Amino acid sequence: DHPFYSPIPGDIRDHEAVDFVFASYRPDFVFNFAAESHVDRSIESSEQFRTTNFGGVGVLLDASLRYPIQQFVQISTDEVYGSLEKDSKSSTEDSPLKPRSPYAATKAAADLLALSYFHTHGLPVIITRSSNNYGEYQFPEKIIPKFITRLIEGKKVPLMWSEENQGENVRDWLYVQDNCEAIWFASQKGKPGEIYNVAGGDERTNIEITRMVLKEFEAGEERIERVPHRKGHDFRYSVDMSKLRKLGFSNRFSKIDERMTQVCEWYKNNRIWWEPLKQ
Repeated sequence: DHPFYSPIPGDIRDHEAVDFVFASYRPDFVFNFAAESHVDRSIESSEQFRTTNFGGVGVLLDASLRYPIQQFVQISTDEVYGSLEKDSKSSTEDSPLKPRSPYAATKAAADLLALSYFHTHGLPVIITRSSNNYGEYQFPEKIIPKFITRLIEGKKVPLMWSEENQGENVRDWLYVQDNCEAIWFASQKGKPGEIYNVAGGDERTNIEITRMVLKEFEAGEERIERVPHRKGHDFRYSVDMSKLRKLGFSNRFSKIDERMTQVCEWYKNNRIWWEPLKQ
């Protein structure tokens, strides 16, 4: 109901639809969150990921040239840096791009395309690369809402597992509101042509996250279904946020173990939102 909010269903690959929105609303800022983002689906079939995550970004960039804007913010991911070892230093904005999944590769390609529009056309582009998000309203294919909703349904939770790697993959967890505030901050304080990492500073193994969710349901590890690791399963992601912190940004929200109860309660109380998405 916000006066500045006008939802318009559409596809960023649709040139005419995108042109209509830009011509009708003449936006000052473009924040491109639109993406195919589930790694497993990118492994099964990458076409939608290529056409949306790369091709769709090209459509938005071209529209931003036709209808001049103040800032184009491309929302990217820590996955473009590839997998890290357990004791490796966190990736910085200057770290090489080493994407290892079709999803990550399309996001890396989109980053490079966006930066090329800055260097070639002078389009004011900023890129943010965030660590793993969690929070309310997260699509139930993602690991935390998947586990929560499956436990609500009385099902087991599928944890990727092998004799060599028993749920030890590491992700840095970032609460969604911290992420949004960081992206807005970067758009206001950042410099066009620059990249800014956004981190939660809260690295956890997948088995830790699993146990955290199980605890909220007073459930034991018999509710874990051990499944094979996905192809090319990256071991660890971690990004250094020093660059954004030097501009004055700091996370406001607590660590994931202090917010898990709140998140679980939200999914318990909002089945009407997520159940249709799982059909």
